[in-house]
Amino acid sequence: MDCGVPFCHFSCPLGNLVPEWNDLTRLGKWQQALERLHATNNFPEFTGRLCPAPCEAGCVLGITDPAVTIKNVEVSLVEEGFARGYAGARGARRSTGRSVAVVGSGPAGMAAAQQLTRAGHRVTVYERADRVGGLMRYGIPEFKMEKAIIDRRVMQMAQEGTRFVTGAEIGVAVSVADLRSDVDAVVLAVGSTVARNLPIPGRELMGVMQAMDFLVPANHAAAGDTVLNQPMATDKDVVVIGGGDTGADCVGTATRQGARSITQLEIMPRPPQARPEAQPWPTYPMLYRVTSAHEEGGQRVYQVDTQSFIADGAGRVRGVRLVEVERVAGRSRLVEGTDRILPAGLVVLALGFTGPEFGPLLTGLGVERTTRGTAARTDDFLTGVPGVFVAGDAGRGQSLIVWAIAEGRAAAAAVDRHLTGETTLPSPIRADSAPLRV
Repeated sequence: MDCGVPFCHFSCPLGNLVPEWNDLTRLGKWQQALERLHATNNFPEFTGRLCPAPCEAGCVLGITDPAVTIKNVEVSLVEEGFARGYAGARGARRSTGRSVAVVGSGPAGMAAAQQLTRAGHRVTVYERADRVGGLMRYGIPEFKMEKAIIDRRVMQMAQEGTRFVTGAEIGVAVSVADLRSDVDAVVLAVGSTVARNLPIPGRELMGVMQAMDFLVPANHAAAGDTVLNQPMATDKDVVVIGGGDTGADCVGTATRQGARSITQLEIMPRPPQARPEAQPWPTYPMLYRVTSAHEEGGQRVYQVDTQSFIADGAGRVRGVRLVEVERVAGRSRLVEGTDRILPAGLVVLALGFTGPEFGPLLTGLGVERTTRGTAARTDDFLTGVPGVFVAGDAGRGQSLIVWAIAEGRAAAAAVDRHLTGETTLPSPIRADSAPLRV
């Protein structure tokens, strides 16, 4: 490795020691390489599969040539480490006698829980679903990440001493008062789960649904669960509105269910295939990317705006009325005379999320809401409620898995300092760190 200043550090919220474990991997020193990888990232098997790899955008080699395939090396390294038995449980050397409740078992909650357990605290993770994993479990399709990958890491964490309680919605199954009385601190890692809506005529029609209402039942079915009234794409014209990763997951799921046709709509222009001048190295460029789901089939349509959903007379959707748009001075403008109707028997809205749910948990705790719809917190991840912290998308807003893990690690350090007066846990970011635009 002779890259000079490794900008991959700058590009990764976790500050991964990429040149170090790349070189150790090259030398075949798998155990040492995995130790350097785990020094900054609790779950490289997650990021190696799901992260869009901003590190590669900052790779020095990428100035003149294709970047080092950091993401591929990362996932290969951690899998080799598990196969060789190098990723065993690491329990705490001593107990602090303090207890922490982590609410939410996505990547932020899991990272916070593992760090706090290893610091010697008694940690219980509460998950309202029937299995651990959060959005990774039921929002990410099996073809994108097998759920055995999550189960393997959960088993390691349980061996270290972390306790998991599923089917436990705080404020419903477990009261907020009982939760607070049992622990010394609470970490809220409940994610950003309020979906952005599309309030246009016909939104109420049967067959028009949010992405999670389509993906979650499909993931339950893939796990072997009995799913009643599962929405299916079989033999239907499917329209996915939203051009991001969630939309691609819906495309891949619809393909596996045997859709007649699949069209993914995006209001923005098609991104370029090469880095544009306005997004120079080492920034993360907005490029045209083709996922495995897109390779399998479907059509992607850019610069169109959805005007309304058309009914079939029985209260079901039969079409989507579109109009083309053009970009003028950075804004989208409708193009007159370009209206058309796209056949649709199933419409999936994959428009992102606006923030966490302010229901019995957050409201019951007295957590305040920001103007962006997220949970209010200080630079040290502390809410206005003593002993209650927020990590991940619930405080940051919808973001990347690598940011969630970084926030979980940083919040754990803040909790450890709050409980003991000091901490040796690494804190890669502050709560007010600017999110990476991807």
